[in-house]
Amino acid sequence: MVRKIFLTLLFLALAIPASACAHTGKGNLVDVRIVSDHGGEFTKYRTYPRLADQGAYFYVEAAKGQRYAVQVTNRSDRRVGVVIAVDGRNIIDAKKSVLQRTERMYILAPYETNTFEGWRTGMDRTNRFYFTEQSDSYAEKVFSDGSAMGTIALAVYMEKLPEPIPYIEKQSRLNEAPAGAAQAAPAPPESRSYDGAERKGEQAGTGFGETTYSPVRIVSFEPERTAVEKIVLKYEWRSELCRKGIIGCEPKNRFWPDAQEFAPVPKDFRG
Repeated sequence: MVRKIFLTLLFLALAIPASACAHTGKGNLVDVRIVSDHGGEFTKYRTYPRLADQGAYFYVEAAKGQRYAVQVTNRSDRRVGVVIAVDGRNIIDAKKSVLQRTERMYILAPYETNTFEGWRTGMDRTNRFYFTEQSDSYAEKVFSDGSAMGTIALAVYMEKLPEPIPYIEKQSRLNEAPAGAAQAAPAPPESRSYDGAERKGEQAGTGFGETTYSPVRIVSFEPERTAVEKIVLKYEWRSELCRKGIIGCEPKNRFWPDAQEFAPVPKDFRG
């Protein structure tokens, strides 16, 4: 069954001051998983960075050369819009993202789960995400942008509910609000994928992989003024996660068991 993914382009007239875009910090509205082609999830490690903006922050172990996808589940009973940025670039149009509601976003129906496998390069295709070195990443090679390298960031916007129309006496009928103008999806920027040799010491990035079939359609969606949730995942090579102490990578000590164990009782013991 072909998976349906929805996207929308917002009017520039919806632009609002940056101060009004502060995240409210409401959590658990969506569930985000980074999954492999084998169906397994890349383990997330929760972290609480100091002086950070409100939101949920995680580390993820990146496996070099492995394809991945971003799976998002809407846990609410309302439609939500999700702005997704990989290495700081919006995954629909590859523009530099600041997770604002004026950016292009995917729309999820109530309790819907969708999996986003790559950079959108047309109404029926994407090009796969895969873990690679920064020098081979899409953001670095095409846009020379390393400002948010190694991150997968999402901002979630609830759909704005229609305002109730007040009843006015002696009025034969109420004026209807004009319908929004049709919105056309601009063509995504042309880009190329390159094969690059591994360079030691480079941080992880996301490459521009093979083309896959992924049909979408444009729908009407007006987001609320502020995001209700922000999620940022920082993916790193295992060696870097070890260096930062996110995961334990020390050699196992034969005198220090991993689990609490006790001496076994001999079968013939009668005491």
